[in-house]
Amino acid sequence: MPTGSHWTANSSKIITWLLEQPGKEEKRKTMAKVNRARSTSPPDGGWGWMIVAGCFLVTICTRAVTRCISIFFVEFQTYFTQDYAQTAWIHSIVDCVTMLCAPLGSVVSNHLSCQVGIMLGGLLASTGLILSSFAMSLKHLYLTLGVLTGLGFALCYSPAIAMVGKYFSRRKALAYGIAMSGSGIGTFILAPVVQLLIEQFSWRGALLILGGFVLNLCVCGALMRPITLKEDHTTPEQNHVCRTQKEDFKRVSPYSSLTKEWAQTCLCCCLQQEYSFLLMSDFVVLAISVLFMAYGCSPLFVYLVPYALSVGVSHQQAAFLMSILGVIDIIGNITFGWLTDRRCLKNYQYVCYLFAVGMDGLCYLCLPMLQSLPLLVPFSCTFGYFDGAYVTLIPVVTTEIVGTTSLSSALGVVYFLHAVPYLVSPPIAGWLVDTTGSYTAAFLLCGFSMIFSSVLLGFGRLVKRMRKTQLQFIAKESDPKLQLWTNGSVAYSVERELDQKHGEPVTTAVPGYSLT
Repeated sequence: MPTGSHWTANSSKIITWLLEQPGKEEKRKTMAKVNRARSTSPPDGGWGWMIVAGCFLVTICTRAVTRCISIFFVEFQTYFTQDYAQTAWIHSIVDCVTMLCAPLGSVVSNHLSCQVGIMLGGLLASTGLILSSFAMSLKHLYLTLGVLTGLGFALCYSPAIAMVGKYFSRRKALAYGIAMSGSGIGTFILAPVVQLLIEQFSWRGALLILGGFVLNLCVCGALMRPITLKEDHTTPEQNHVCRTQKEDFKRVSPYSSLTKEWAQTCLCCCLQQEYSFLLMSDFVVLAISVLFMAYGCSPLFVYLVPYALSVGVSHQQAAFLMSILGVIDIIGNITFGWLTDRRCLKNYQYVCYLFAVGMDGLCYLCLPMLQSLPLLVPFSCTFGYFDGAYVTLIPVVTTEIVGTTSLSSALGVVYFLHAVPYLVSPPIAGWLVDTTGSYTAAFLLCGFSMIFSSVLLGFGRLVKRMRKTQLQFIAKESDPKLQLWTNGSVAYSVERELDQKHGEPVTTAVPGYSLT
């Protein structure tokens, strides 16, 4: 139990802290002014291209390596003598943990730095791959290759992608296209290389070499120079307040219930600010759509090689299909990003995303009818192109909904929503293969899931447009001098004539109307 003198000392510390607050308030205001002075617009170039290069390498070391784990599928199944469903859990856990812990990567990058998060993730992912080379059972691979490597990838992926959005505005889709093409280029190069490494050094040696390769994530993290944007001018001040309050909390006794409650309030305030977009109706619709899209996109990268082998394609030709998928994915990343940045499509990036997801769903529906290499090659080209297309536009569509300020946190949530579908879809597909004896049911389920994702998001967009048009019509009928505009779920009317005193539009809320 603390003594009386201990309580007296703590009371004096609290009194001293209270006396210091006026001076600290002045310091906070000064820091806010300095941060606003340092803020800038997205440069759309310069060091931004180094950020793109860093993100490009991050996608190679994370998404491409994850895709290439499917090449180990037959080796794991043969070595450990397990069925499809049990072996498929390895790939599922890697994808699931990567996406499930994506918000953790956002929190680390927001409160420490993007550089620290990516470097730490690189160390964890490399450790997981190296330990996997010594695995003696599938359970060991679940823990090392699945959980540890997936956690490392999670700390790297969403922060690197968010950094590209902070450095680019006018050419954002093109920048994302180049950065995300690392997944396709990495798959194209690594797929045959991994197959060769397995043949030369066995699957254990191949995993060991991949563990050394993934250490390059630490180099990528060093490139992520932070930037403060003009629209973030309130965030540094609020973050400074939170940091100052945390420092003050450390000086005050941990036995004080007042200080504990105060620290909890500060933490809740910061988290509420970072994740306020969760209440936006547009983001809720996007989140539901992402769940179905993620369920459909994952199994192909697990079962394309086994499916090709089952219809008589050789091991090298099956690995070549993955390479084709990767290189066409690159073309989809870059060309679709470039096209949607053109003036004619700039305002239709949302529609382009829906089209790309729907086309991948249609490709799935056709796959069971393709049972030879000449037919599987066009499939790999088509699916790979539209896969690269919609992956490029996920950050762009998310930015359109939540803005740049909340992009890192929003991307963390979007990739978090990939987690459960990534976890359950390959084992469900494997169970369907084991039960039915063919891949038809598994591929059809994935195809319909992606098509439903596209239709759902398109329907949500259509409903929003109809409500907005209806509100504009009502506002014009009630007062022809008022012009309607919207902000989130609340409708406002802006008077066309300027206020004579301040020279600014007079804004009033339209009572009784809401977009939600």
